[in-house]
Amino acid sequence: MKAVSNVAIVSLSSGILGESFVRFEVEIGLRRLKEFGLNVKFMPHALEGLEYIKEHPEKRAEDLLAAFRDPEIDMILCAIGGDDTYRLLPYLFEHNELAETVTDKVFLGFSDTTINHLMLHKAGLQTFYGQAFLPDLCELGPEMHPYTRKFFEELITTGGIREITPSDVWYEERKEFSPDQVGKALSPKTNQGFELLQGPTHFSGKILGGCIDSLYDMFCGDRYADMPELCRKYELFPDAKEWKGRILLLESSEEKPAPEKYRVALEQLKSAGVFDAVNGVLAGKPMDETYSEEYKQLLTEVIGRPDLPILFNLNIGHAMPRCIMPFGIEADVDAEQQVIRFAE
Repeated sequence: MKAVSNVAIVSLSSGILGESFVRFEVEIGLRRLKEFGLNVKFMPHALEGLEYIKEHPEKRAEDLLAAFRDPEIDMILCAIGGDDTYRLLPYLFEHNELAETVTDKVFLGFSDTTINHLMLHKAGLQTFYGQAFLPDLCELGPEMHPYTRKFFEELITTGGIREITPSDVWYEERKEFSPDQVGKALSPKTNQGFELLQGPTHFSGKILGGCIDSLYDMFCGDRYADMPELCRKYELFPDAKEWKGRILLLESSEEKPAPEKYRVALEQLKSAGVFDAVNGVLAGKPMDETYSEEYKQLLTEVIGRPDLPILFNLNIGHAMPRCIMPFGIEADVDAEQQVIRFAE
């Protein structure tokens, strides 16, 4: 990978980026991107708003394909997550559109974007999980959270991430998003670092996974009845053989799934053969540390493999601040030294 100069912003899930009530946040993010020396391009439909984006998954798919085709674009940055990016599947896979279009660019997003990461994994692209435009670049405080900024800056400067260590601090979710909150910093809380729940302190493999809520929705039609059907049709979820030797990343959404739902999601992954295949599990800090103790207990209990390393409390996904995690690159996890290193 090379340094990033030109960034395309896409709305692949929610269309909130185009709503007038977030314009002041968008301006903050644009200013920060320009301060990084980046040229920014909103793809044609990225700012069309909530209703249009919801009604036109084909236009979201068009934007993604156009961003990959544009030779000037180095990085595709997701606006935010949402909950229905699975609806892009027919427009990206029915005639092999995505696989025939993908080029070697940085792709960054998290949350519902988990589904896009799996699409791009299927198309053969290494991607980056953990941050997005509106939640991170548009942070209302005086600056981006320093830990978050460090990883974003490394990614755009070098085209990759060399290693991940824990953040010294974490923040509770911001309760208000209004113009009068601009410049107000969140109060930091002391972070405890990575926590090894079980298994060896050292393990390795290529990381894949994402938001456990999104992964669960691939199998359960409670949120969208047709989502499991479409995911099966296009064979989006990797089979057990594909998980062999990998490391599974799991982090939970802002919906703060109840322990009962978290259990069912883990049981679904178990029945898919994931835990018998992987070399280890990485679990993100839950937002506001809600259900942390319950999730830890469920991870060891449901997975049911005492030999499988499970590392908890990573600063990835919905809890702030956020690192950036490369998918598809060999990772070496050292729980004792509190570091995850990635191959060049």
